[in-house]
Amino acid sequence: MKTKDELSVPEVAGILKVSKSKIYSMIKAGELQSYKVGRKVRFSEEDVRSYIQNSKKGNLVKTHETLPPIRNEGFVLCGQDIILDILSNYMRQRGVPALRAYIGSYDSLIALYRKQVNVASAHLWDSDTNTYNVPYVRRLLPGIPAVVVHLTCRIQGFYVAKGNPKGIKGWEDFGRDDITMVNREQGAGSRVLLDENLRLMGVFGKDIAGYDHEIQSHLTVASIVASGKADVAIGTEKIAKQVEGIDFVPIKKERYDVVFRREDADRYEIQSLLNIIRSQAFQEEFSQIGGYDTKDMGKVVIEF
Repeated sequence: MKTKDELSVPEVAGILKVSKSKIYSMIKAGELQSYKVGRKVRFSEEDVRSYIQNSKKGNLVKTHETLPPIRNEGFVLCGQDIILDILSNYMRQRGVPALRAYIGSYDSLIALYRKQVNVASAHLWDSDTNTYNVPYVRRLLPGIPAVVVHLTCRIQGFYVAKGNPKGIKGWEDFGRDDITMVNREQGAGSRVLLDENLRLMGVFGKDIAGYDHEIQSHLTVASIVASGKADVAIGTEKIAKQVEGIDFVPIKKERYDVVFRREDADRYEIQSLLNIIRSQAFQEEFSQIGGYDTKDMGKVVIEF
């Protein structure tokens, strides 16, 4: 597959060997991730590869709008970080048929509320309390007893071109006329962090060039900045180390947690998940990978 940041519908139809109408049906059903540049639908190479790989594994799980109710044969773990992919692999090794839903933090919690997934993950900053996740769990799971368990801490910041030629150092730079950004999709933790800070500054997204250019991947937004098509994007430090041609401006240490219904706490699948993330082997694997803080991994943050 030719490397591109913006694949068109005909190109993806050719790659998947289906009709263009089938591509639009897959987008509507939530089977294939996409974004828009103006009125044109575009795809990242990473999202197409992810669709192909998940199709081969039989692990395709749709977004919250089209997810079916949970059935006994599957256990759905929701979120976008690679740590969840490895966690689901550990669970399969223990006989738990863990499936993956690749959707952002906000939609992840909504899917948990609707019983469309078993475990949600979130890194949502609340500016009123300067805390992560707990205020959102209270709001998005009203009346649902839930458990929040810490998974890891990561560093969020700005992807900028090598040498940071625009001198981007803080949120106030998004108010400049000479800055073009590429954004994450609504509901992603990085997008919430951006929008909360813009709100505090009194800056509207419509006044920022590139604000409506939405991408559903840390790696792709970093690549777009590296290509010179944007000056800045929001993402994690780990991804910045994987993309040539960019620098990383650290902004905030974030908490990344998993959430499940308290009524499911005694299920074998949940207990298996907790045993894995609390195990020395799992924590050592991520301490060696880098970019993950495993200090409080597996610690219960709060039970409602």
